[in-house]
Amino acid sequence: MTETYENAPWRDESKTFEERAKALVGEMTLEEKVFQTLFNAPAIERLGVPAYNYWNEALHGVARAGTATVFPQAIGLAAAFDEDMMEEVADTISTEARAKFNMQQQYGDTDIYKGLTFWSPNVNIFRDPRWGRGHETFGEDPYLSGRLGVRFIRGMQGTDPKYMKVAACAKHFAVHSGPEDQRHSFNAVVSNQDLRETYLPAFRACVTEGHVEAVMGAYNRTNGEACNGSKTLLVDILRGEWGFQGHVTSDCWALKDFHEFHMVTKNQEETVALAMNSGCDLNCGNLYVHLLQAVRDGLVEESTIDRAVTRLFTTRMKLGLFDRKEEVPFNKIGYENVDTEENRKLNREVSRKTICLLKNEGALLPLDISKIRTIGVIGPNADNRKALVGNYEGTASEYVTVLDGIREAVGDSARVVYSEGCHLFRDRVQGLGRSNDRIAEAKAVAKMSDVVIAVMGLDPGLEGEEGDQGNEFASGDKPNLELPGLQEAVLKALAESGKPVVLVLLGGSALAIPWEDEALPAILDAWYPGAQGGRAVADVLFGKANPEGKLPVTFYRTSEELPAFTDYAMRGRTYRYMKQKALYPFGYGLSYTTFEISDASVKGSIDEGVTCEATLTNTGKLAGAQTVQVYVKAPLESGPNAQLRGLRKIRLQPGESAKVSISLAKDAFGVYNEEGRKVLLPGAYEIYVGMSQPDERSAALLNTTPASFTIQRDGAECEI
Repeated sequence: MTETYENAPWRDESKTFEERAKALVGEMTLEEKVFQTLFNAPAIERLGVPAYNYWNEALHGVARAGTATVFPQAIGLAAAFDEDMMEEVADTISTEARAKFNMQQQYGDTDIYKGLTFWSPNVNIFRDPRWGRGHETFGEDPYLSGRLGVRFIRGMQGTDPKYMKVAACAKHFAVHSGPEDQRHSFNAVVSNQDLRETYLPAFRACVTEGHVEAVMGAYNRTNGEACNGSKTLLVDILRGEWGFQGHVTSDCWALKDFHEFHMVTKNQEETVALAMNSGCDLNCGNLYVHLLQAVRDGLVEESTIDRAVTRLFTTRMKLGLFDRKEEVPFNKIGYENVDTEENRKLNREVSRKTICLLKNEGALLPLDISKIRTIGVIGPNADNRKALVGNYEGTASEYVTVLDGIREAVGDSARVVYSEGCHLFRDRVQGLGRSNDRIAEAKAVAKMSDVVIAVMGLDPGLEGEEGDQGNEFASGDKPNLELPGLQEAVLKALAESGKPVVLVLLGGSALAIPWEDEALPAILDAWYPGAQGGRAVADVLFGKANPEGKLPVTFYRTSEELPAFTDYAMRGRTYRYMKQKALYPFGYGLSYTTFEISDASVKGSIDEGVTCEATLTNTGKLAGAQTVQVYVKAPLESGPNAQLRGLRKIRLQPGESAKVSISLAKDAFGVYNEEGRKVLLPGAYEIYVGMSQPDERSAALLNTTPASFTIQRDGAECEI
């Protein structure tokens, strides 16, 4: 900052950030203001304003800007069902973010991915397991997504009374979850009931509770309105109902879709007018240069641009970018805080917590290394770095694949023999080879092994964002839920060996594996487990860690069960609306130890709130963690099944007990009717307190059912 402007009104730290931003914007020309609405905002040297690039990513670690801690992908973080852990992860990410920013500023580096405005978290609802970007989300449940989103934002933005550590951004607003190959022209048609019950709650929590600084619009239309220019979403709901005070950014190059594909405007000038007038303050793209002409033609008032630029500079001022360096505590975070040994240790611990044990017949796991001489490690994901990280990733200083982790854990105690087994999705590994050209090797490895660890699944080359380089299916979406290529055929050959086979899945979404569930004795889902993922998987396989993950999505038996991908109605989708039994239900996950819930009770009323209490006891022989889950079923025929309304993660030693109390405010009992109004209804409300949702399949898999309670509400229907 130049000395000339030390005493300028926008440098007066006694004023509010908004007052200072208004004072600065008041000194700008129209052209200067317009160029500040672009994501790569240029410097205004005459006012001492440095260049700033708003585009940065931190979905599961600081991304695309060099070395950083690469945590498990977002869907894996969600599987931990652990709000405290989520905030700790985000706090670590934001510390590395500040450290990298401070270093980059020292060298005058203001390039893309070098700012403090991070376009995370993604709190879209993972409504269909075929969606390629679902692994960026926190799963299929609005309540869980909201809770984790709020805590992620808190960890990112910090708790300093004056300054933000970094600025978080909730995306993509709203009703956005594929198909990827249609996103630039797609119109997501959704009922008022589904909009309010499913697609908006996580965003509402991020805004009203998390106080997220930014919101990003979605590419698609929702009920005919382009999301980045939607009066309903941006004006009426976001700012009107929820009182959002931050800034809104478009998704990248989404505005040109208005006139090129959505056909809601005729040209670029009309497009930028619609977006700006609807409250889209920042353009990830370059279309907002046309605001100059839009103002001259009377389509946009200059005061509207003033409002947008004031919001943008308010964010930058909250980050301390216009204050004396010594006044901003985060300026003291040095580059030595990036990729520390402590952060790598945390990453491994977090990865352990995300792993879901789906089957463990005969207590095959954990493996006793003292009784094993040879371990066969087979599969295309066993030594696949891409399958550790997912998308929107940073660069780790060390990548530990599952094969690496097993070798390290076993040491000289046993021999580890490896075969790729098959290509991840093609019918051969070598282009000139015959189909299934690694099957003989896989069979040989199985034959000589005492136990086989088969590492299968997906990687971000098979599921991801439309246009991602190397995506096999081009759009990023999956065509079905089956294991790709020859993976199942190889698994069947391994099962025929007669050796015990442990299936380890790496991937970011639900897979249909009914044969595997029937035929294989043990199945782990490790998601995209992060750069330390191989060590975490080995820790679980050999009993150094006890699995504690819970599924944040439903595993279906077949994609044929699902409604059309383009159908945004929730009927038949996710645990909240499905009628059939899942292969593996939402909220399900096994442990190496056993837990029991006793003395469960509920006290209170629907209108005043209810307190749920229970005693959780570790009745097994190993230390472990369990998530107590509370579900509520409201008396609304067109409403959802029992849905998650409370959770608490508890860690216990063998024989140890803990009392758990979970409070439900009256809002937890409200449901949205067909008009989209949230109401309390007369009738019987069912409350379930347990370790899973109250469905038949969970009960069969866990051999236990949640405690159930009925509370009658006799009052008249009322809106809340």
